[in-house]
Amino acid sequence: MQADKVLDCYGLLCPMPIIQTAKKIKELEVGQVLEVVSTDAGIKEDMPAWCRQTGQEYLGLEEDGEVYKVYVKKLKD
Repeated sequence: MQADKVLDCYGLLCPMPIIQTAKKIKELEVGQVLEVVSTDAGIKEDMPAWCRQTGQEYLGLEEDGEVYKVYVKKLKD
């Protein structure tokens, strides 16, 4: 999947990937996609929940061993 911005959360544990995502998403324009790279398996459940709570669109997850790439589309400020 093609992302407009990448957020590296490699090695960060919950809740830091979500906190960093919340900060980074503010830098994007509505309609842009953020790729979050994480090694915390909790992101598989945490990111969809965060998207539901904040009104952003969860686009999916790619797993490569212990690395997770999560994609979020900014729908609103």
